[in-house]
Amino acid sequence: MAVDELQAIIQRCQILEESDFRGEDFNLFQVAGQKCLEDGYAAQLLEVIQNEKNKVIIKNMGWNLISPLVRCILAYKQEDDKRDDKREHCLKILDQLVQLCNPKELFLGLLEQIEQTSGEKVCPTVMLLLQPLQTVLLKLQNKKAYSVGLSLAMIMNQLTPLPVPYTKQQIQEDKLGLCQCCNAVVDFAKPFVNEVVKNMEKSSEYNDMELKEELLKFCMKSLKYPLLTAQLEQLEGIEEQPFRHFATEIIVSVVKMNYIFLHHKGKRSYWENQEFEDIERKNSADSLACLSYLMFVQHFGINCFPMVFSPSYLLQCNMTHIEVLVVVFCLFASFFSHPQDLFENCLLRMEDNSLLHQYLEFRDFINVPQDLVKVMTLCPIEHLRKKSLNMLQLFIDKFDAEGKYTLFRCLLKTSNHAGVEGYIIQKIKDQIHLSLTKAHDNVWFTRHHLISLLDLVLFLPEGAETDLLQNSDRIMASLNLLRYLVIKDCESDNQTGVWTTLAKIEKNFLKPLHVGLNMSKAHYEAEIKNKRENRRVYSLTVSEEKMPAMTTEMQLQVLHSALFTFDLIESVLARVEELIEVKVKATGIKA
Repeated sequence: MAVDELQAIIQRCQILEESDFRGEDFNLFQVAGQKCLEDGYAAQLLEVIQNEKNKVIIKNMGWNLISPLVRCILAYKQEDDKRDDKREHCLKILDQLVQLCNPKELFLGLLEQIEQTSGEKVCPTVMLLLQPLQTVLLKLQNKKAYSVGLSLAMIMNQLTPLPVPYTKQQIQEDKLGLCQCCNAVVDFAKPFVNEVVKNMEKSSEYNDMELKEELLKFCMKSLKYPLLTAQLEQLEGIEEQPFRHFATEIIVSVVKMNYIFLHHKGKRSYWENQEFEDIERKNSADSLACLSYLMFVQHFGINCFPMVFSPSYLLQCNMTHIEVLVVVFCLFASFFSHPQDLFENCLLRMEDNSLLHQYLEFRDFINVPQDLVKVMTLCPIEHLRKKSLNMLQLFIDKFDAEGKYTLFRCLLKTSNHAGVEGYIIQKIKDQIHLSLTKAHDNVWFTRHHLISLLDLVLFLPEGAETDLLQNSDRIMASLNLLRYLVIKDCESDNQTGVWTTLAKIEKNFLKPLHVGLNMSKAHYEAEIKNKRENRRVYSLTVSEEKMPAMTTEMQLQVLHSALFTFDLIESVLARVEELIEVKVKATGIKA
């Protein structure tokens, strides 16, 4: 019988000195104790452990029971509480082991159990062992900081593969226990955070930085997972949103440990303390971006942020984080709008036309609008595409005239999307209108600066062979801009320079467009004729893409739609040329 075997080992070891215990004794004790647990004799094993006479034996050998004990506790839990008494005995055994065993050996035993778990057992195992592990760590004197850091790193490494629930139903069900487990982990870390804070209060020259650094590493890891992709909005029907609580506790810990916000010249971020200049390098940009989002958008800990920084400075500091968030979320089809929300928060602090053009010398100020363009054109989620467009417009509005001019040039050269280019050309038209109607002259959207910009607008990328259907948005915007210039700008004033560049416009834009329209219409009319005569067409390509399998009637509708687009372009082109001809004849300007 397992209990008899255990008693025999105990009686033999009771007469030995602690130094006389052998490896064989440890193995026999572990096997007998494990068999007691498996055979349902947890109550008898508890009596053995509680016996004062066995104190020395349990101190040295008890930690070997951690593995079978954890297995039994979790197994009993899975049996729908049919064996509550046995589970309760096992929990008392675990508590006794925590009180009696050698802390160092018990620490390694507990950590080993966390490391060996996986899948759906991760959270139950971590939840079971957090309190024992915390008690053991508080007993440790030597290398406490290292042990705390190792424990937190091990726990987070085990949790990280688990999916983060984000819908209301997923959060309420919490099937894997991640929501509950995350908040338990932050409670686990609290005594150590309080210890750091207490020591800092005792002395302004607090030199024991190891524990503080380990705790900050944990906070940074928590920001990346689960908080970066967690649902943080308050949900109806959930009294306390678990991830909001977790985020609050993490930010409180960060603030308590004086991980304050300073900006050092040449650094990419202001989230650092002089004591930890390497913290940013050791932790991912994702964590710092999430910290920025939590503070400025969700307003966690915002009352601790120094309100002495200018809006433009805050925007500059946050641009790196915004760029990171765009890549993490929008370009990977996430349903969250974290980057746009943080961007919007920073931009709304500023007045229109107040952002100096010199900010475009910073890489992030160019990268972020380009990333927004990618979201606008590639993201499959409509509300993110629309919000990205709104943020791009808001960003443009904040710049001074030279900044707008520089940004327009950049986006025209890099967007590689006719719809975006058409949108930018419309914005250029708006700025020209403001320049022509304001009392003061805006040099960036008039005369030689504008002529340079028009060179990027009034031309066809591949001449007459340009795919007019694919580029129709850009072409229509360009024609409308040219029509506006011809009507609005008096020939005698020539404020826009359009009247001195008519020859170039004719060569690079109007004539190639005429030829391209004639070729395109002839091609599509031939396709329509072939379809109507039921001739076999091996492939039908529209805008450089093969059309999917469609009926003849459906293909004819697409072809007629293309012809309608060409007719629309042709009608606007004719109107522009008519306006030019009238003014040229009236003034004698050489076209």
